[in-house]
Amino acid sequence: MVQRRAIFLDRDGVINHNRPDYIKSWDEFVFLPHALEGLKLIAATGWTTIVITNQSAIGRGIITEAAVRGIHARMIAEAERAGGCIHAVYFCPHKPEDNCACRKPRIGMYLEARSAFGIDLARSYVIGDTVSDVAAAQAIGAQPILVLTGLDSKDQLRLVEENHPGYVVADDLLSAVEWIYQTENLPGKALPKLTRRLDRDLTPR
Repeated sequence: MVQRRAIFLDRDGVINHNRPDYIKSWDEFVFLPHALEGLKLIAATGWTTIVITNQSAIGRGIITEAAVRGIHARMIAEAERAGGCIHAVYFCPHKPEDNCACRKPRIGMYLEARSAFGIDLARSYVIGDTVSDVAAAQAIGAQPILVLTGLDSKDQLRLVEENHPGYVVADDLLSAVEWIYQTENLPGKALPKLTRRLDRDLTPR
């Protein structure tokens, strides 16, 4: 059986604006500039699009799991309306201190997606806005791309520059997808608005 390729996306700080007090309702969910365009561009590849997100607000009692699922349903619908396609959303509801197997940078959610969709992780991409996203990508053998649209983009870039290959830093989701188009020689897009490529491996922390 031929395995599928995937682009894994973090949610907060990649698709929508992150909030220090968590996303608690659809009214607080605001798409980042160019995010829907990026999702549309991903859909044109024909690859599987999967969102992998830590949602500790559930474990903290700030929002219910049902409410998070409702937000995700509306996010998927808006992406489809814009020409994108999100095939699945996996979320970890646990707090960091719960020591679960699914919270990034652990890879439980990626392995679950691999089993469900028959994904070739080594030929896939992970786009995230935190060090933990990059660490998880490297743990599964995928290509990590760090975008600078999270809460602490300056701190993210500083952390990345102080660590050590194989990951890319891009301005936003659209820029990251454009870089994938260029790397894969996919038709239809101009050169990416890439920030820089780094040559050092990221050590999980």
